[in-house]
Amino acid sequence: MSEELPTESYDVVIVGGGPAGQTAALYSTRLGHRTALVDRGGGRAAMMQEVHNLIGTREETSGNELLGVGKEQLEEYGCDLHRDVIASCNRTSDDDRIALEGNSAVYETDAVVLATGFNDVRPDPPLPRTGRGLHYCLHCDAHMFVDKPVYVMGHAESTAHVAGIMLNFTDDVDILTRGHDPEWSDDTAEMLENHPIDVVRSDVSGVQNGEDGWLKALEFEDGTTREYKGGFAMYGSEYNNGLARELGCDLNDDGTVDVGDHGETSVDGVYAVGDVTPGHNQLPIALADGAKAGISIHFALREFPRTHEALREAGPVRDEEVPGIPDELLEQAVDFHTYGGD
Repeated sequence: MSEELPTESYDVVIVGGGPAGQTAALYSTRLGHRTALVDRGGGRAAMMQEVHNLIGTREETSGNELLGVGKEQLEEYGCDLHRDVIASCNRTSDDDRIALEGNSAVYETDAVVLATGFNDVRPDPPLPRTGRGLHYCLHCDAHMFVDKPVYVMGHAESTAHVAGIMLNFTDDVDILTRGHDPEWSDDTAEMLENHPIDVVRSDVSGVQNGEDGWLKALEFEDGTTREYKGGFAMYGSEYNNGLARELGCDLNDDGTVDVGDHGETSVDGVYAVGDVTPGHNQLPIALADGAKAGISIHFALREFPRTHEALREAGPVRDEEVPGIPDELLEQAVDFHTYGGD
């Protein structure tokens, strides 16, 4: 670790400021642990122009607005927010804590939550605008295309699978292989032949947008033009699992971090939540992942009640030792609930 960087010490450090990371930080802070959220900025949630499928959140709310309110809440409860990029991590030699080295500081912690997400693999241009005709989440956005012409872009099994699912929403579905030969199985080819899905093999040569910025039509190298309201790109995901690898966490074949029911990884003190783990990439699921990890960490770190072994070693708990919440979080909580908090 660099000797030039200052060292910040915490009970819990969350790497990644998306919905899963923010929720883990919220629970950890409110449950009385010195917590830091280290966020490099950006991410899939920040790119959302409208938030869908989240009860209590209006559709016109953007991802940036959602995350901005989350940061305000975290600061009100006493979580430290750091805009930084974690470049490397390891175990400290003296006390076996976890040290995360960023560009601005070294963050030492008893528990770390990796909420590092993934990046959608983008097809080659020309492309519609992301969120205005180019989409990546079927469960989030299929409802937007009910009874509208839709494309599914790609040439693998997942492409055909999603095209079939879209027939539940519209009768006008095309697969765009962008000049590539299909890689799906014979059974999948038979499925496509028996469903009203067109397979367009010519590559896209141009994009036509309406005055509102939404996709209107795609132009193809064979000279044809097809109208679409929008569609989905199915080229896979690149998981941000570098820190998990460096800490020795087990990974699944697809690159996701292998976790238990509460986000625990194969390495003690290391948790992973949200899109870097297996499962549906959905806001409500990310929130639940963060909450479960935060509660699990609290069970592991909380001071009281002490075990029988600890009581035999240290004796009864003295009055001056409680409450177990750190002084700065205790004062912040008292102020919060005294001056208009919930």
